[in-house]
Amino acid sequence: MGLENIYTELIAEESRNPENRHHLASPTVTLKGRNPSCGDEITLELEVENGVVKDASFTGVGCAISQASTSMMIDLIKGESVDEAKRLSEMFLGMIKGDITDDDELEDLGDAIALKNISNLPARVKCAVLSWHTLDNALEEKKE
Repeated sequence: MGLENIYTELIAEESRNPENRHHLASPTVTLKGRNPSCGDEITLELEVENGVVKDASFTGVGCAISQASTSMMIDLIKGESVDEAKRLSEMFLGMIKGDITDDDELEDLGDAIALKNISNLPARVKCAVLSWHTLDNALEEKKE
């Protein structure tokens, strides 16, 4: 099985993963993200306390890429500081834009590195970055 097949399988599997798809009991910030060009829509819920993303979850609908990207993002940011969550978001967006291409540098993204080649599919880029932009906006909102 080629690497591309493994990545495709990982995205398909992660998009159906129910682990991060639920409402939090007491989110401190909730923000909707929407991709009007294709209809992907998520609601990101974060529980941020003392500068740490204690818990995160999402609900919503969309293609496998948007759902997988959101679930992978949540796995990465749970338990991390807000600053680390922002750093990971910047790294992910840099990867998708093609600004960061070194796999060693991208290692911190874990499974989300499977979305690296989405940059070659311009129509799918918005699907992959929806949750990450929503995260950035949610963290900014929480700061205010």
